Amino acid sequence: MEISNNVEESTSTTQSVSDSSNLAKQSEKLEQSEQCEQSQTSTNVTENNESTAGAASSSPPATESTTPKETVDFKVVYNKKKYDVTFGLDETVTTLKLHIQTVTGVPPAMQKVMFKGLMKDDKTLRELKVTKGAKIMVVGSTLNDVIAINTPTAEASKEDPAETGPTKEPMSKQKQHKKVIDKGKPDDAMPGVKGKKERLPPFPVSGMVNKAGGKVRLTFKLEADQVWIGTKERTEKVPMGSIKNIVSEAIDGHEEYHMLALQLGPTEASRYWIYWVPAQYVDAIKDAILGKWQYF
Repeated sequence: MEISNNVEESTSTTQSVSDSSNLAKQSEKLEQSEQCEQSQTSTNVTENNESTAGAASSSPPATESTTPKETVDFKVVYNKKKYDVTFGLDETVTTLKLHIQTVTGVPPAMQKVMFKGLMKDDKTLRELKVTKGAKIMVVGSTLNDVIAINTPTAEASKEDPAETGPTKEPMSKQKQHKKVIDKGKPDDAMPGVKGKKERLPPFPVSGMVNKAGGKVRLTFKLEADQVWIGTKERTEKVPMGSIKNIVSEAIDGHEEYHMLALQLGPTEASRYWIYWVPAQYVDAIKDAILGKWQYF
């Protein structure tokens, strides 16, 4: 009987040990399962981070789109004043005119911009070979200038009543000019065109004469702000800013040509007279030297 009880107790103990062993194994499996899940989650997070980093590294740097533009420093000359300008070489003349308006007040539509000739709106400064230190000439009038020009004052109308009189004698008929004109048009005079306005030619305006009857040519050095008055004896390089006024009138009986005076000093006595100037260039000469549009 005692042996039987011992056997039962041993069996019970063995069963208990077996149950404990099974529970330990199940617990171990659960822990391993949880560790696997955690490891998988960690792997996924790492892969996502690497994927995000890879995508970021493949994107182009933001600084590539903000590469500094190449610029050039030059001077804008308008109405005898000079302005220092820094502008993009690949910008067009149209864009430059907008900038010029901010410093001069001249609207783009009323600007003539010149550098080695008239600058075309669709050309870039690089294409026109604008370099550091270049001088760009601007001709034009502000809106205030236009209003002032087209609104004559009482004082202006009283300055010379004879000019408005119906019996005013043409200047070409006055004795001092008539003796020069009566010698006739020079054989090498450039062709004149009545009633037409043209830009300055890319070569000197020649075939004219001065008051002494000597041959004269005019060369316009816009980049240097000078007009060169050339004669057989010498060439005078005159700063455009020193010319106070320009007077001109068609030659009676030869309206395709003008007589024109450059006033080099404060009084009319300093006028340098030139005869047989082609009529089509007169306005352009005034524009280039005086720095403003002429209205007629």
